[in-house]
Amino acid sequence: MERARADTGIRLAILAGRDLMMTTVLCGKTSAPTVDTPAGPPPAFHPAWWLPGPHAQTIWAALYRAPPSVPLTPERLELPDGDFIDLGWTPETGPGLVVVLHGLEGSAYSAYALATLAAVRRHGWQGVVMHFRGCSGTPNRLPRSYHSGETGDLRFLIETLRARHPHLPLCAVGYSLGGNVLLKYLGERGDLAGLAGAVAVSVPFELDKAARRMERGFSRLYQWFLVGKLRAKTAHKFATMSSPIDLRRLGALHTFRAFDGAVTAPLHGFESAEDYYARSSSRQFLRAITVPTLILHASDDPFMTPDAVPSPAELAPSIHLDLQAHGGHVAFVAGNVPGRPRYWLDERIPAFLKTVLPSR
Repeated sequence: MERARADTGIRLAILAGRDLMMTTVLCGKTSAPTVDTPAGPPPAFHPAWWLPGPHAQTIWAALYRAPPSVPLTPERLELPDGDFIDLGWTPETGPGLVVVLHGLEGSAYSAYALATLAAVRRHGWQGVVMHFRGCSGTPNRLPRSYHSGETGDLRFLIETLRARHPHLPLCAVGYSLGGNVLLKYLGERGDLAGLAGAVAVSVPFELDKAARRMERGFSRLYQWFLVGKLRAKTAHKFATMSSPIDLRRLGALHTFRAFDGAVTAPLHGFESAEDYYARSSSRQFLRAITVPTLILHASDDPFMTPDAVPSPAELAPSIHLDLQAHGGHVAFVAGNVPGRPRYWLDERIPAFLKTVLPSR
C-alpha cells in the first residue's frame, strides 16, 4: 500500500512538473543576483527561463535530471554504539577529500550527490558519500535512525578520516537535511571541526518554519511523498525488530510535524516535535562556525519561508551566504535552450572548493 502511494506521488509530481513546463511559452527570462566571494567572482546563476518558478526548478532537478555515472566502492563503518553507516567512495585518490551528505531519504545515488562526486573527480579530488543510518538500502541495527540535528555520526566519520589521513585536506558538502547537519556540526565543533571548508545547499535553517511551509500549497505534495517514504521505511524496519513506538499510529501520520512528534522525537530523546525542531535547527549555531563555509540558498525555496534565511548579523565572519532570488530546492537549473539544462551547483561548488583544497 505504501509503495503504491509512493509511486502515485512520483506520478503526480511528474504530471505537475509537465504542467509547469507547459507554461514556459508565456514567460520571459529571469535572472538572479550573484555575489562575489573573496576568491573572485563566482559563476553567475541565470535561472532557466523555461522552468519558471520554484516548483518547476525543484521538480526538474529531482525527477528529470539524468545522474552521471560514477563508480562507487562501498565501505561499512562500524559505530561506537554498535550500529553502522555505509559509505560510497570514488575510486581515485587525490590531494583533497570531499565528504558528501545527502538530504532526507536520499543516498549516494541521488542525482545531486552523484553530480557532486563527478565534479569532485573532474577536479582531481576524491569523494565519499556518508549515508545516514538506514539510507543505504539496509536497515540499521538500532531502533534509532537519523535526523536533522544528529551530528555524532558525522563527527565520528571525520575523526576516522583524520586518523587515516592526518595530512589530507578534508571538506564537506551537505544538501538540505545534510546541510543542516553540517552547519550544526560546524557550530558545535568550532576550531575542532577538522575541515578545511564546507558547502551547505538549500538548508532548512529553522525546522519549525520548514514544517509549517510544507503544510501549505503545492509544497504539500513534497510532504506527502516524503512522509509516505518515512512511514513505509519505519514499518519495514520494525517488522524485524521490537519497536519502542506505537506502530499502529503510523498510518495516521501525514505531516512532518506529526511524524516527528510520534516517531523522530521519541526515538531520539526529544520531548516533542517542537523540542526536536528547537534543538536541531542550524540557524542558532551559525555564529560559532570558524571553518570557511559557503551557503547556497534560493529565496523562493518551496521547502521553507524566506524569513528562515539568516541575516548577515547572524553569520560568522567565516561564512559566505550566496542568496539567489530563484533556484528552488536543491535545483538551480540554468540553460537558455529548453530541455538542455545546465546545473549551476556543479560549477559553483567546485569553484569554492578550489579556494580551500589543493589541485592535482
